[in-house]
Amino acid sequence: MSDSKFLSKLSQNLLEILDDDEYYDITIEVEILKYIYGGSLSLGKYDTSDIIKILFAADELSLQELVEYLQSYLIENNANWMEQNFNFIYQASFENNSFLELQKYCTNIISKEPDKIFKSSDFSSISEKILISLIQNDDLQMNEIQVWENVLKWGHAQNPELPSDPASLSKDDFNVLRSTLQHCIPFIRFYNLTSKEISDTIIPYREILPEELYVDLLKAFLNLHPDSKSIDKSKPRNLHKSKNIDSKIITCQHAELISKWIDKLDITNKLNTSYEFKLILRGTRDGFAPSKFHEICDEKSCTVSVIKVKGSNEILGGYNPIEWGVSRDNYNITKDSFIFSFVNSDNIENHILSRVIDEQKAIFTASDCGPSFGSNGDDLAIWGNYFYQKSYCLKKSYDKHIRNTKNTFSVEELEVFQIIKC
Repeated sequence: MSDSKFLSKLSQNLLEILDDDEYYDITIEVEILKYIYGGSLSLGKYDTSDIIKILFAADELSLQELVEYLQSYLIENNANWMEQNFNFIYQASFENNSFLELQKYCTNIISKEPDKIFKSSDFSSISEKILISLIQNDDLQMNEIQVWENVLKWGHAQNPELPSDPASLSKDDFNVLRSTLQHCIPFIRFYNLTSKEISDTIIPYREILPEELYVDLLKAFLNLHPDSKSIDKSKPRNLHKSKNIDSKIITCQHAELISKWIDKLDITNKLNTSYEFKLILRGTRDGFAPSKFHEICDEKSCTVSVIKVKGSNEILGGYNPIEWGVSRDNYNITKDSFIFSFVNSDNIENHILSRVIDEQKAIFTASDCGPSFGSNGDDLAIWGNYFYQKSYCLKKSYDKHIRNTKNTFSVEELEVFQIIKC
């Protein structure tokens, strides 16, 4: 393109941007003009949101050198803001082929912490292109059954009129779902599933699979033990135990925040120690009786207990750095325990952390209670058979209330993890 044609195109594009209510901003006007006529930028005085606007405008004006510089600047200097606004950055980067550096940055984060997208409130609104880019990633830290379940979740969200129970889907319903997911299914690594997972989650949706694939899966898995996987026809994902948490209650993001609390770090601090959250008890799998808790967890140290409150999205929990076990006076002493709550399981920002202030009564142990903390277990009390309508939270031995009510509650799910330093 000749200089005169380039300048003409540049001028026209700039005029279009300045006339567009979505893009017009004095910040954009000043910085773009400074770059065009002086080759300089002064970004340090601007908010990240303003720099994002400049990036979009630079792309509209085909200023590729500036686009590349701004991407690098954002990654190096504004990583915290971008993590807090991750869904916006992720979708914006993949909707524009010029933002390759931001795409790489986002893909790296998603590989390590897939829940940032898969458990976000707007997961169902991501494009097919973005979903495929996620599930075809070898480093995605999710088990294949989780990948499949999330793809189904996305497919149903695109067709909200369809019944959620596959047994209620008609032939036409299956055709709609098959059409929606036809470009995603080739990237599901079905041969990394167990025989039981195939039976429980794939066979009910056999109508949306290519017939040849379904027949081959049946042949491969028919004679296997329920927990066995087939011969290696699918490339395995590069899973790292410390980042792949087996939980029905918390996500990798919750686990990272709890790890920071264990190390007594602020939420904004970088975590230098890597921990594995090893599941040792799950209520719906092992039972909710206090006797079952003590059978499995006594003599286990460094444990995190998490509770899903029945009938809500509330999560409660506590960290015990010493061994569980019924003691003579019902108390175990520690200065490093803490309890916590998340008001909404989808939002880790809305949390309460409460550290022990009476270390003599930090951990309460009794044969008729589950994981309990504080004087008489009152700060976080998990009581009764099946933990039904007898559990509660008061403030006695820890520095904050972790609930805004003293009412009792029932436990929908209980998980206990042993924390292992990697």
